[in-house]
Parts: sequence; structure tokens; C-alpha cells
Amino acid sequence: MIEINKLEKCFGDTQVLTSIDLRVNRGELVFVIGPSGSGKSTMLRCCNRLEEPTSGSILLDGEHVTDCRGRALDRMRLKIGMVFQGFHLYPHKSVLANVMLAQVKALKRSRSEAEARAMEMLDHVGLAHKASAMPSELSGGQQQRVAIARALALDPKVMLFDEPTSALDPELVGSVLKVMKQLRDEGMTMVVVSHEMNFAREAADRVVFMDGGVVVEVGTPEEIFGNPKSERLRAFLSRLQPSGA
Repeated sequence: MIEINKLEKCFGDTQVLTSIDLRVNRGELVFVIGPSGSGKSTMLRCCNRLEEPTSGSILLDGEHVTDCRGRALDRMRLKIGMVFQGFHLYPHKSVLANVMLAQVKALKRSRSEAEARAMEMLDHVGLAHKASAMPSELSGGQQQRVAIARALALDPKVMLFDEPTSALDPELVGSVLKVMKQLRDEGMTMVVVSHEMNFAREAADRVVFMDGGVVVEVGTPEEIFGNPKSERLRAFLSRLQPSGA
């Protein structure tokens, strides 16, 4: 579903991604871990061109993301759902209106179609009863679930999660991870950048370890956490808390 070939990204004279190669299969949950500054989020943002790659190519379901321009890029981005650390909800619009807006503006759905799809996705994340609420009336975990519903309402082929729980209080993290696990069980293709190592062990099909802008090691959760091959990965895991949190 996603094919990254020789991806490189520089900010001025600073190279933050070096020759990244990665394949993500249809229906797979790939978890990306690594120390801060290792290039994880930059790689994710290159996948939908929020960051422009310096060189290399990215394909989504066989289509070249890196070759898209103008309206073709806008159409491509609709196929890539993105959930950020911040929720990015419109504070002056209701939960329902937040989930409807992009459907009406970008997909040109009628308001009735958009509302039906929005309610379906809010129900999917357990928040249909909050449709008329304003974002300020929700907890952080609820706001993040609304952001997931908004992305899902556009019927993406893949979902990218960039530190989706890092801004949440610990007691709110579980509700977001539950939705993500449900999506995995339904066959959604997902790439997740996160420090939730226990979730990676439990839910990931494969784990990617990045350090210094390169992919150092890729394997199953058992291989990455139970039998790391590289010294860099062993050192990274040794710095984690004993619980792996």
C-alpha cells in the first residue's frame, strides 16, 4: 500500500532522512519508534507531502505521491488520513460540523451525506452522543477521537498517526489506543509514530526502529523487543522504563 524508495530530506545543510526504504502492506499496522530527532515524524509528513522530500519516491497503492502537483496532490492527500499530536479541531464549530467540513469542501458531498457519514464515524469512535458538543467541552482523549473520526470520514486508504497520544493525560490514552486497535482489526493500513511501546508489542505487525535519520532495524514486535540485532536498538530499549511505557 505504501512504498518508500531512497527517501531523503534536508533542511538547509542538515540532512534529517537518509536513503529511507520502507514497504507497508495492505492492512498492516507498522509502528515506528526511535529517539527524539531520529526523523520519524519527518518521514511520516513526507508521505502526504506536508514536508517536501529532497529526493526519492513515495507510492500509495501504486500511485506516485511525489509526482503529484496541484489538484492531483489534493486528491492524493484525501486518500491519506493524518492524525497529529494536536487535535486541530475548529473551536467555533461543533463536533459534528468538524467531521462534516472536509467532506463538503473537499469531497463535495451534500450536507445530508456528510452528516450521515460523520455520525457513522462518530459512532465508530464512541462519540455519537457528543455530536452537538463544542471541542472545548471534550476531554483531550475525546478530541483526538473526533480527529480520528474526521480523518476516517474521508474514506482514506491509509491512516498516519504522528504521536497521537503524547498530548494526552495518561488516563485518557487508552480510549484512543482502543480505537486504533479496532481500526487495525478492521484491516485499515496504518503507520504509527509513537512512544507507546506496550501498544506496539500488542498491536503492531511490524516495528521500524529509526535513529539518526536512517532505518536501523525492521522486524516483528517479538524480534525488535525480544531479540534486537543492532547495538543502537539495544541501547535505545535499555533507556526505556522497565514497563516499556
